Amino acid sequence: MLPSLTTIISRLRLKQLRLLIALDEHGSLHKAAESVAITQPGATKALHEIESTLGSTLFERTTKGLTPNDLGRCVIRYARLIHTDVAHLREEMLGIMQGHGGRLSVGVIMGAVPVLVESLARLRARQPQLSVEIVEDTSARLLALLDEGRLDLALCRTSVSRNPAAYDCRLRDQEPLVVVASPRHRFAGRPMLALSELAASAWVVFPVNMPMRLTLEREFREAGLNFPTYPIETSSTFTTLSLLLQDPELVAVMPVDVAQMAVAHGMLVHLPLELKSRSEPYEIVTRHGIALTAPARLLVDELTLQKQGAAL
Repeated sequence: MLPSLTTIISRLRLKQLRLLIALDEHGSLHKAAESVAITQPGATKALHEIESTLGSTLFERTTKGLTPNDLGRCVIRYARLIHTDVAHLREEMLGIMQGHGGRLSVGVIMGAVPVLVESLARLRARQPQLSVEIVEDTSARLLALLDEGRLDLALCRTSVSRNPAAYDCRLRDQEPLVVVASPRHRFAGRPMLALSELAASAWVVFPVNMPMRLTLEREFREAGLNFPTYPIETSSTFTTLSLLLQDPELVAVMPVDVAQMAVAHGMLVHLPLELKSRSEPYEIVTRHGIALTAPARLLVDELTLQKQGAAL
């Protein structure tokens, strides 16, 4: 039977987790013991203690060494995450003690990437020793990472959450949408275009129930058209761009700021179709009741200033 969380926390030690990582890397108890600077009998005892604490065998013993089983691979994966988190803890503490730098983890949806990049450029000019992790994903996944404490803040939408009150939100910002395609698309260069002319096209779209997908579905519905059949679904900016570059028959909807970067470099073109629907605004989202780190506060300031400057 799997022990309780309290039992695991009270008995599991960081050095034991280091041993698990070393065993995965070397496949040998002798080599793993050397890498964490303990004797082989000490490593054998530590492994026994780990398996006893977790109530499960984690490795298959063979003549060639130790091979993690399914449970072992699961535990090793979390051991690596914990090791990384401790490294990030030290990095952030060092930045605080030195009065500069530190670490910042920020999530972002596709449409907010240009805004984030510009704000981070100004922040890093002020804090050149700041370490930054950027996670681009859907709003739902970013909120989950925020809940787990993996992100300091996110630029996303809280409407996808079942508990939007769990977050503090700042600066709602609209994502104007445009239709884009390869410069080789048959409608590239047209002065005007109706949605009905694209209804039979092959589309790259966001997955079901995502805000930008809902916006596009509403656009087709209000035009009295059926939504395209057999679309390619992805939430990845890079995948969308790669698909459009590879197949000149494909079309897609993108936030205007994201599309503009590709258009400026000649990779995509705007198709002359004005969308009547507007996407739901995104926000600067943090966990309610959780104090922001110094780097996170500075980034919020930069994002706020950028929005205020755009409004002038």
